[in-house]
Amino acid sequence: MPSNVHYHEYLQLDKILNAQLPESDKRGTPAHDEMLFIIIHQAYELWFKQLHAEADSVCAILQQPALNDNSPELQTVVHRLERMGTILRVLVHQIDIMETMTPMDFLDFRDMLRPASGFQSWQFKELEAKLGLKFEQRHGKEYYTSQLKQEHVDLIKKAETSQSLLELLNSWLERMPFFDASESWNDMKSPAEPAKLHPFWREYRDQYKQSLADAESGNLQAFDAIFASEGKYEDATLTAKASRAALFIMLYRGYPILQLPFRLLNALLDIDEQLSSWRYRHMNMVHRMIGTRIGTGGSTGKDYLKAAADKHYIFKDIARLNSFLIERRKLPALPSSVEQKLGFVHH
Repeated sequence: MPSNVHYHEYLQLDKILNAQLPESDKRGTPAHDEMLFIIIHQAYELWFKQLHAEADSVCAILQQPALNDNSPELQTVVHRLERMGTILRVLVHQIDIMETMTPMDFLDFRDMLRPASGFQSWQFKELEAKLGLKFEQRHGKEYYTSQLKQEHVDLIKKAETSQSLLELLNSWLERMPFFDASESWNDMKSPAEPAKLHPFWREYRDQYKQSLADAESGNLQAFDAIFASEGKYEDATLTAKASRAALFIMLYRGYPILQLPFRLLNALLDIDEQLSSWRYRHMNMVHRMIGTRIGTGGSTGKDYLKAAADKHYIFKDIARLNSFLIERRKLPALPSSVEQKLGFVHH
C-alpha cells in the first residue's frame, strides 16, 4: 500500500519556500521588497507552466484527424481556453501587488539583478509561439532570444515550427460543412453579382453594403478581399475559407450547434485581450518604476514593451471579422435544410 500523502510533501514546500534567495541579502544590504519581487515573478512562471499545460492539451485535441464537434471534446477545448483567459486575468491583477513597491524601493536592489530580466522569460515566449505568434511577426525579432540559454532557444524554435493553436484553429474552421452542399442554398434569392461569391455571401454582402456609411466604403473592399478569394488574403493569419466560417459562427451563434464554436472564438479573443492588458499594465508599471531608463536585460524598457504590445496580437483576424457584422434583423434567412443541420438532431 502506498504511504499517506502529506500536504507539505505533496506540494514540495521545502523546495518552493526555500527558493527565494534575494541578491541583496547575499551582499549584506537587505532590501525588503526584493522578496516580493521574487515571489511575484516565480508565481508568473508557475502560471505560465499551467498555461502551457492547457495550450498543449487543446492542441492535442485539435490535432486529431476528425474532431467530432458534437462530442465532449469540443466542450473540453472551450473549457480549457476559457480557463486560460481566467489565469491571464490573474496575471494582470498581480501587477496591482507589484505596484505596492515604490520606485525607490525597487532601486534598493535593481542594479544587483543585471542582466536578469523578464525579457529572459523563455516560457512566455514559447507560449506566444504555441498560440501562433510567428518569428517574422515579433517586434525586435533580431534579439528576442539573444539573452536566453540555448536549450530555451531550442524550445521556442521548436514551438515556432510546430503546428500552433492558430493554425489548428484555421484547419478546424475550414472543415465547417455548411457551405459544401450547394443544393442546400439553391432557394436563396441572392443578387446576381458578384457571381464568384457563394449564394449566401452574395445576399449577405448586399445587406452589409447597405449598412455602411459613406466613409466606410473601404470596408466593402476589405470584405471582398476575404469573401471573394481563396487561400490567404494580404496580412492574414487565417485563410479566406476559415474567415468565412468564423463570421458565419458569429452571425448565427444562436443555433445550438454553433454555440460552442462561438464560445471557442470568444475565448481566443479573450486570451488576446488579456495578453494585451498584461503587456500594457507591465509597460506602464515599468515606466512608473524606471521612467525612460533601459531595462536590466538591456532592452529599451517602456519603448520595447509598447511596440511589442501594439504588434503581438495573435488572433487579430477573428477580431477583424467584427467589422463585417450586421444587425440580427437583417441577417439572411437560412434555407430550412441548413437550419435543420444547425439543430441538435439531424434527420
